[in-house]
Amino acid sequence: MQAGAIAAGESFTAALAGVDWSRPWFQPFTPRGAALAAAVQGGADLRALLDAQADALGLQNARGLPLRFIPQQDLPEGSAYEAHILATGEVPTRDNLHDFFNALVWLHFPQAKRVLNQIQATVIAREGVRTTRGGVRDAATLFDENAVLFLSEGDEYAEALRGFAWRQLFVAQRDAWGTACRVVPFGHALLEKLVQPYKAVTAHAWTLPLMPGGALDKAVALSLEQAAETGTLRGGRCFAPLPVMGIPAWCDDNASPDFYADTTVFRPGRMRDLPRQPD
Repeated sequence: MQAGAIAAGESFTAALAGVDWSRPWFQPFTPRGAALAAAVQGGADLRALLDAQADALGLQNARGLPLRFIPQQDLPEGSAYEAHILATGEVPTRDNLHDFFNALVWLHFPQAKRVLNQIQATVIAREGVRTTRGGVRDAATLFDENAVLFLSEGDEYAEALRGFAWRQLFVAQRDAWGTACRVVPFGHALLEKLVQPYKAVTAHAWTLPLMPGGALDKAVALSLEQAAETGTLRGGRCFAPLPVMGIPAWCDDNASPDFYADTTVFRPGRMRDLPRQPD
């Protein structure tokens, strides 16, 4: 093994050692993620471990091909990443946190990831790989990289989120979190950022009704398919911005209402996004 590869491997294991799996945002992924991280730190090959889990779960891509995780350098020159996954079932995966979390999301949300991959690959097949992604592919990429699933009973919590009503959502309705309202991370770049969290970390929130965890993957996949079919999956405006450090229990400092007075993070919103005031 070359010195550069050894250094990269050491860097990856050190990065995995820095993941605090007790953090609330990692909880949906902790049992599998912590075990994978420990095995890699012990010298196991990440892609071999992922292949074994994908095989045990019976994971497939949108064409029904078995899902496999391959070294990034095995991606053929000139092949688009998303198109390759759809054509072969092979997910190019590097030894870094970004791709580790991407694989972890594949293991937890295989149906949603399949739909996202098919959407992205379909656009590439139709339009080619362009300098700018375009509205549909841009939205799919934002979802894949930076989404959280905002789950709530009724409409009031989602309306508060979309209306930038931060004090209503995080202070007045604080007791509802964990029961009538909760958030599940999805984006792998978001998870990577949350290894070393900071106040301004902001996710793209995708709103869904509150449901049991076992039904969530199918519901996300269906909502993405419907949004793609109706043309509502387009650009960043199909999401609501959510500063995730404002979520109750995600940050000790947000126990004080003054935490939400920082308008550089908890922005008042664009005028067209704000609720209309009575005349």
